[in-house]
Amino acid sequence: MGGRHRAVAGTRGGRYDAGVAVFAKVTEAFVAELDMATEAHLDWTRRVLRCAVLRTPPGEDVMAADAHERCRFGRWFGEQRERFEERDAAAAGRVAQNHQRMHDAMRRLCTAILDHGRGDAADLAIFERAQTDLVADLAQLKTDVLARSARHDVLTGLPLRHGLEDEFHRCLSAARRHAAELVVVLLDVDHFKQVNDRHGHAVGDLALQHVAALLMAQSRAGEPLLRFGGEEFLALLAASEPGGAEQAVERMLQTLRNTPLRLPDGSRLDLRVSAGLARVGPDETLDGALARADRALYAAKAAGRDRWRWAA
Repeated sequence: MGGRHRAVAGTRGGRYDAGVAVFAKVTEAFVAELDMATEAHLDWTRRVLRCAVLRTPPGEDVMAADAHERCRFGRWFGEQRERFEERDAAAAGRVAQNHQRMHDAMRRLCTAILDHGRGDAADLAIFERAQTDLVADLAQLKTDVLARSARHDVLTGLPLRHGLEDEFHRCLSAARRHAAELVVVLLDVDHFKQVNDRHGHAVGDLALQHVAALLMAQSRAGEPLLRFGGEEFLALLAASEPGGAEQAVERMLQTLRNTPLRLPDGSRLDLRVSAGLARVGPDETLDGALARADRALYAAKAAGRDRWRWAA
């Protein structure tokens, strides 16, 4: 397996819930910054209105040629541009374009008002349209950020399980197109409760991050890896040749055997996982495949852990 996919998150344990709370705070901070930077244009608009009524210059963050980079929103957007583009490059481009068009139109309006007492209706129309489009894109961005915060796990960087059904059908269709089998794999960290009991939840968090990173490193592009529960992960594998799924899962287990977690005090912690595999049958549902993979996982645990088993 080799590419990067992320995992879904379940809700077992206060440690995971705390991680989600931290992620929520980060998201809230980003949204608050977005709101404040956007609201800064209200003050900007008030100064423009004073220019129109009292003929007073509105300031360099309106009149300068680079005013779209000087205003509070422009500065903030410039700092956050990369994050915007990661989420939606096209929308980020529209935001930048409409923000500059809005400033350029208002600069022309204010210049005309200060020089002649009257602006051009065409410039006003450009300003109004650019502002409307900008507000719409920012509102959609805010919605997307909030939605993403509910779908991803801050602790491991893996997606939450909300989109698992869609991923299952996507992978199933892709496997059938390529005459491959879709295999559902459930992986569970062995003796994880002992890790928390002996080392504390902070080390437990490091252990989950360590396992997630190693599993991701062994994942192929197009084959999702999700955090499925407190210490459980789920992978969807496309097996195009006999033994492909077993080899992929064995590589995961062997990577963990070969890569102990180095703790802050310099000591090392060996981590192991057990896995249950289930081939998705014709017309089988996700729930059916998950139930069989879960039974196979328990069989692997009963057989001594640090191994995999196929579902019947």
